[in-house]
Amino acid sequence: MAFVAELIVALMLVVAGIFGLVGSFGLVKLPDAMTRLHAPTKATTVGVGGVLIASMLHSLMFGAGLSFHELMITLFLFLTAPITAHFIAKAQLHRHVSQHETSKPVGDAHWAGYQPVPEVSDAPKTP
Repeated sequence: MAFVAELIVALMLVVAGIFGLVGSFGLVKLPDAMTRLHAPTKATTVGVGGVLIASMLHSLMFGAGLSFHELMITLFLFLTAPITAHFIAKAQLHRHVSQHETSKPVGDAHWAGYQPVPEVSDAPKTP
């Protein structure tokens, strides 16, 4: 039974390492910021989550019992990585894409973050 548990933990660590390697390779090799954003947020998050779950399983099977620290770290990582990626993508979009280059939304609505800029008149105001 111990051999099977060790095999499962080792397999999870190897798979997590492969995901981490693919995420790191994508971060270095992908051409621009928007495509590079996917590598660390998806593959590396799964890789780190796999290591944490393997650690939790090892603690459960060979240690003092179930450790909730790794579970809480995994949940925090899985909750915060997509939000961080969303904010980085939105900042990239606002810095490098003008409103006229985006597609037109349906109806009279505007894309979130792209509010119409009021026109400034050069004419002097009369009292």
